[in-house]
Amino acid sequence: MEECVQVVSNKNLTFFPTRPPVDIEFQDLSYAVPQGRKGTKLILRNVNGQFYSGQLTAILGPSGAGKSTLLNILAGYKCTGATGTVLINGEDRNLKKFRRLSRYIMQQDLVQPWLTLQEAMVVAANLKLNKEMSPKDKLLAIDEVLELLRLSGAKNTRTDRLSGGEKKRLSIALELLNNPPILFLDEPTTGLDDLSCSQCIGLLKLLAKGGRTVICSIHTPSARLFNTFDNVYCVNNGQCVYHGFGPSVIPFLSDIGLVCPTTYNPADFLIEVCCGEYGDFQDKMVSSIENGHNCLDNRKPVNTVEQMIQEDPVRENVKRQCSIYSDNNPVKRSSIQQFTVLLLRMWLQMWRDKGGLTLRIAVHALLGLLMGGMYIGMGQDGSKTIFNFGFYFNCIIFFMYVPMMPALLQFPTEVQLLKREHFNRWYGLGSYFMALTCSTIPLQFLLGFVYLGLVYTISDQPMELYRWSMFYFICMLTGIISESLGLLIATNLNIVNATFVGPVVTVPLMLLAVYGFGSGAENIPFIIRISMYFSYLRYSMEGLIGTMLRDRPNLPCPEEEEFCIFTDLNYFIRVMGMENTIFWVDIAALVFCILLFKGVGYYLLRQRLSPNKTFLAIQYIGRFVKSHFNIAR
Repeated sequence: MEECVQVVSNKNLTFFPTRPPVDIEFQDLSYAVPQGRKGTKLILRNVNGQFYSGQLTAILGPSGAGKSTLLNILAGYKCTGATGTVLINGEDRNLKKFRRLSRYIMQQDLVQPWLTLQEAMVVAANLKLNKEMSPKDKLLAIDEVLELLRLSGAKNTRTDRLSGGEKKRLSIALELLNNPPILFLDEPTTGLDDLSCSQCIGLLKLLAKGGRTVICSIHTPSARLFNTFDNVYCVNNGQCVYHGFGPSVIPFLSDIGLVCPTTYNPADFLIEVCCGEYGDFQDKMVSSIENGHNCLDNRKPVNTVEQMIQEDPVRENVKRQCSIYSDNNPVKRSSIQQFTVLLLRMWLQMWRDKGGLTLRIAVHALLGLLMGGMYIGMGQDGSKTIFNFGFYFNCIIFFMYVPMMPALLQFPTEVQLLKREHFNRWYGLGSYFMALTCSTIPLQFLLGFVYLGLVYTISDQPMELYRWSMFYFICMLTGIISESLGLLIATNLNIVNATFVGPVVTVPLMLLAVYGFGSGAENIPFIIRISMYFSYLRYSMEGLIGTMLRDRPNLPCPEEEEFCIFTDLNYFIRVMGMENTIFWVDIAALVFCILLFKGVGYYLLRQRLSPNKTFLAIQYIGRFVKSHFNIAR
């Protein structure tokens, strides 16, 4: 490894080991998407190119030209359906190992809310850096990166209060912590003003000079920024129409009969040519550079592997000894350590959200007072037994909707952050999902205690520790299941669709929870009887009724009532057709529902991040059917 460090000096980041330079080459790269009855649409058509370390490469092109698709394929973010060859330092790319040394900074600058910039960096350092690195050295490494990216003055600023340029630099800083040799950026200047654009491109240029391979897709930059790029790769209609040094585009266009005005931005002129503003020059441009095979005046830096070997043949031995796929963080954090870091981050964010906490506590308290007032004093009233049945049902409805709605509203946004962090190998999905599961349980138990403490006391339910404990336990299990169902729904839907599907799914669950009470089982249709087993709310309802009503003394009948039919609670249970229910079977069924919903949610989340062939086939069929019906209309 010491010989590897000697290959290329790195003066920018003293706390991280130097990595061998990485050159990327792609040959005959094609990508197509299904288009219903029309078959498929080619996004990329046999494009070729070479991107070298030490260079800042820009992928340009009109909207829909295929530049983001090309970037996604090179980064390994979207590979299914792509054909062709991607070479790393002249060897076939091992995608799994390639992801260890590359980082992809997406277009949206999503940041973890409620953390300061320094705290976000500390979390990233604890997840990404060698676990044997001392906390002091981690802080020094963070300071070094922040100074390099001119973020030191914003250390104590909350991430959601950063400017657009600062958020973009923070996104880069988070991925730069473990010193990746390859950086991919999807339109890093989108939404930035001219000054912020210049600062961002200047920063990327600085990072490239440190020996990294920096590749970004970008919309038409200014003339000054265009001249900053070491390598420009322009795509149009899925083909490469220019590949080479930025300023060389003017003589290139002149050779095919297009003269760029002296005061005109070459990047704007190039895009206008691609859009056909001056006629159809697509085939001529593609053939001039052989669809990317021919690179015009690409000023390859002296620190590439090939040139170093030519200068010193002894380094061929070094190249063989130094694998480009060697991980710069060889001592990985265990799943438990990742879980701990993520759990503490989630708890900190939850605690910092004072407005959200206050609102949730207020909702539970107000609804507890309202619900308790509706059933005030009915728990020990022999004339109100049937009302207690409604009280239990309202309690499980409360613990179905209230825990579910935050998951439906928040998790679709959280998934976008998860996609970025998981793809860039911050942590394993299992550690994240376990932390997500555990992070909400303490707050749920606290808020549930507030609500149930109020409604239980005001409604005058039996003050017996066992009955109260089981009542509380069943409601908590119901809440955890409901939250799990919300996460399952929100995993693959956006906020709008999730908030629609969630309540719709709960309607049959509520109906099946109380269907058939008071009538014999023989009167329930067979299909409905089978369906009842799939409503977790029915198990909650059976558990509450068994806990609160079974084996209690007869309730007193108020003097003002002439007759109370259900003072004998065991008789009421028989009338409701629940005399054969077993409490611990209901508890076991609720626990099984938790495991089932968590397992399905985890599976769907994993498939969304890295789908297997079966899941991809289902997605393909779904897209085909959708396209088919769109065309039919």
